[in-house]
Amino acid sequence: MPAKKILIIGPSWVGDMVLAHSLFQSLKAQHPDTVIDVAAPAWTLPLLARMPEVSQAIALPFKHGQLALLDRIRFGRSLRTSGYTQTILLVNSLKSAILPFAAGIARRTGFLGECRRGLLNDIRPLDKSRLPRTVDRFVALGMDHHTQALPQIANPKLVADHANALRVLEKHGMTQPAQKVLGLCPGAEYGEAKRWPAEYYAEVANKALNHGWQVWLFGSDKDIPVTATINDLVRGRCQDWGGKTNLGEAIDLMSLCDTVISNDSGLMHVAAALDKKLVAIYGSSDPHHTPPMHPAAVVEYLGLNCSPCFKRECPLGHLNCLKQITPAAVSSHLNIG
Repeated sequence: MPAKKILIIGPSWVGDMVLAHSLFQSLKAQHPDTVIDVAAPAWTLPLLARMPEVSQAIALPFKHGQLALLDRIRFGRSLRTSGYTQTILLVNSLKSAILPFAAGIARRTGFLGECRRGLLNDIRPLDKSRLPRTVDRFVALGMDHHTQALPQIANPKLVADHANALRVLEKHGMTQPAQKVLGLCPGAEYGEAKRWPAEYYAEVANKALNHGWQVWLFGSDKDIPVTATINDLVRGRCQDWGGKTNLGEAIDLMSLCDTVISNDSGLMHVAAALDKKLVAIYGSSDPHHTPPMHPAAVVEYLGLNCSPCFKRECPLGHLNCLKQITPAAVSSHLNIG
């Protein structure tokens, strides 16, 4: 029997792409000779490069939210000779189903949604009570249609490029640290209601710095204001990587950290997949839906009556779900007294 060759239509969010690694591991566990290619936005490709199960990462040229019908059809047709036996869609939009249909892939698997019946032919109803977590839903799509019980789900694991981390340090006039490093991820692209206050991060950073740790701040270009604020509050004693690295470099640098404290964000899932000691802070989101996939991860979540609200900004104006998580509670997990 020839090996399966599966095209995954991957998610756009960094965190969801990390969680997708559990699916890739599951597919390989079922059929070790399966070939897995992943088509996804270009910014997720550094993640795929650190997942050994992925044979090829294909950058999708479409802008976020753009239908680009003719372009998707053309792109799909360009894959007709690639020999795919199945496609699995990890996004539920109509537009995501156009490309694999145009590619003529025989089995097209995805959850029911957005009028995709004509484009998919292996449609699964989404039972949210049976599949409460995003990772459960991803893995379920890789199982036979009639399989009810999920296998034991493997945690995502990223293979960092240590040599690249050292190159980045050298470029910035640094060497691999001899002391412990605390990584802080104070951003969250979704919005303010996911961001623990900058002054709280600064208080934890000060404590770690005063105990001889280095503190590294991670974030994208959009996070430069918050990483700069935190560094200002600690008199410039942190290494601020905000906006100074691409995603691949951030992953490799984070692999040098001992502990990471993060909002519920893509970098939180990266830290878990790098096997870091992790404190994950949740406000408006739900740790039962997208938890960090690491058995030793600590989740700080108050579960107030008003949460999770899943809003970008606090609808009540007080942000108590985050402000009532104290720096002392978070820093207690560092075991530095």
